[in-house]
Amino acid sequence: MEAHNFKKLINKKTLIYISTIVISIVLLYIGYRVTTNNLDMFKGVDGVEAQSASVIKIIKTSKTEYNLGGGTPNKGKNIAFSAKLLSGKDKGKQINALQTIDPFSSGSQKEIEPGDKVILYKLDNKDSEYAWVMAEYHRTNALLVLGIAFFVLLLIFGRSKGFNTILSLIFTFAAIFAVFVPAVLQGFNIYIWSIITCLFIICMTLLIVYGPSKKSLAAGIGCMVGVLVSGILITIMDKVLKLTGFVSEESLYLLRINPNHPIDLKAIIFASILIGAIGAIMDVSMSIAASLAEMQEKLEYTPFSLLVKSGIAIGKDIMGTMANTLILAYIGSSLSVVLLLVSYNSSLLELLNKEMIVVEILQSLVGSIGILFTMPLTSLVCGYLYSERVKLPPADTSDFDMTKSTENVDYNDGWK
Repeated sequence: MEAHNFKKLINKKTLIYISTIVISIVLLYIGYRVTTNNLDMFKGVDGVEAQSASVIKIIKTSKTEYNLGGGTPNKGKNIAFSAKLLSGKDKGKQINALQTIDPFSSGSQKEIEPGDKVILYKLDNKDSEYAWVMAEYHRTNALLVLGIAFFVLLLIFGRSKGFNTILSLIFTFAAIFAVFVPAVLQGFNIYIWSIITCLFIICMTLLIVYGPSKKSLAAGIGCMVGVLVSGILITIMDKVLKLTGFVSEESLYLLRINPNHPIDLKAIIFASILIGAIGAIMDVSMSIAASLAEMQEKLEYTPFSLLVKSGIAIGKDIMGTMANTLILAYIGSSLSVVLLLVSYNSSLLELLNKEMIVVEILQSLVGSIGILFTMPLTSLVCGYLYSERVKLPPADTSDFDMTKSTENVDYNDGWK
């Protein structure tokens, strides 16, 4: 009987697992079709074509000087080289191209050597001797190798759960880059689509990686509340801080992408903070739910109060490192900008009131507050779902005689 029930449970979990994958694919496809309708992504700039190529040989190198006045001229280099195209309609064709190294835009770019893989731009410029110019080194192959190594390690250490993690990562990337980003570019409501994206990522990840269980339900509820609190805080602080959304020069470029449907820059801040915090919030909620699930399985007595207190205690230990994780991640991602602003601002007061810095601080604080609300709520949900009475062994009634008197029967014998 127990084997039959176990087999039935396995079949049910497998059915939900497969259904989650199928539904995720269908939702992503529908979202992609809706958000990319009449959208031409990666259209580039008129008259510019980008192709990959392999450098064959260096033709010549010449030095250049850039005199901006008032000091020593800045030096640069022009390197002419021949290369073989590796993509595009002219694939296999040998062409001549130019690498320009100036002290302003690409002063740190490494000089090319034979065998290097590069990205070339074909310019529609008849005044230039070279139709092709170097844009960047071709780096995606090395990243692909590192990504494959990461996936292999996930499979080695995680096995089936590692495979599910890879699957959830693929769906997460698809949700952001194939659905959410096109939705933003099309001028759709960024607030709504960012919330939809976050809810999809939460449900999909928990069901695929952890399966349908009380643990996933508790983590999901805690995570959703943490994201909800973060969203409300961002909306409130947007009004209080009088944010404009102009945090960098890229903000101006975003406004010019679609003049008919200008992008809401404040909504971009909302989405970036929400999506940036969801990973940490999900991590905390699942850590607490998994720990309390283990307690419930190992202990004979798991009352509501014990589970809640234990969950909050576990959350306190997670809290310090997770808050640091968010703050350090945001600082690390914009360290160059921070250094630049520190060097060119006259006072700390002025620096801390720059909108770019304010948004970075807001991201860290909102994410951390979302985590703080996630911890007690996840503990409460786990306490409700996991709590149960003491587990008693089945009573032995084989020697019980109904004809005998019950005066001397020890009713506590089953507790021993």
